[in-house]
Amino acid sequence: MTTTATTAATGVSPWFVRPPSAAAAARLFCFPFSGSGASAFSAWPAEIDGMEVCPVQFPGRENRLAHPHYGTYEELADSLVEPLAPLLDRPYAIFAHCAGAIPAYETVLRLAARGLPAPECLYVSGQPAPHEAGRDRMLTLTEPQLRVELESFLRGRGIEPRPDMTDLGMYVLLRDHAAAGAYRRTEPVPVDCPLVVLHWSEDTDVRPEDLQGWRRYADEVEFRGIGGGHYGFMDAPGELLEALTSWR
Repeated sequence: MTTTATTAATGVSPWFVRPPSAAAAARLFCFPFSGSGASAFSAWPAEIDGMEVCPVQFPGRENRLAHPHYGTYEELADSLVEPLAPLLDRPYAIFAHCAGAIPAYETVLRLAARGLPAPECLYVSGQPAPHEAGRDRMLTLTEPQLRVELESFLRGRGIEPRPDMTDLGMYVLLRDHAAAGAYRRTEPVPVDCPLVVLHWSEDTDVRPEDLQGWRRYADEVEFRGIGGGHYGFMDAPGELLEALTSWR
């Protein structure tokens, strides 16, 4: 059964871990980072100041592990237009962390090309601009080095990595890593919405100067510092949640 047929039969899109509420006054679509899924937002509240939080679930992971991987960031963005379109009937924003910011940006471009409503704000967190995405340190790592990174991440989240857990994580991460490595954008194309670029004060991989390339991606660009490390967003700190409501 295809994704479209599944949605029609159940009324629930596989792109979202819970059905978006028809009563929501506004929505925040959340894009996860490479190797992760919608569970990256499991500690977040279901709504922030009346704005519904809608984590996006990419295929090929977690409850969509049996679904074919999305392939490239461009193909992922193409695939997201259809499930997002009916949910853009009220004000919305997009938050995307790390490499998730690239398909989020590409998705906004495709929504505009279809004449669909633009987000009120695009928030990108801990990720260099699309034309500088190749600078990502993770892209230089070998498979054994990526495994070490994954195990370190899990331990940082208080999880002792079992071999089977690490193997499954690597299965997802390697495919996402290939998509990141294949992405190319040489010239910025601005989005038709305000852009907020978030830097984490204790991020040892992404420095504030690494984020400056985003200045070319919107007429209105704001840079904000948030306390915490690269994965601090997963704990939904109040400083971040307050920033995410700045457009309302």
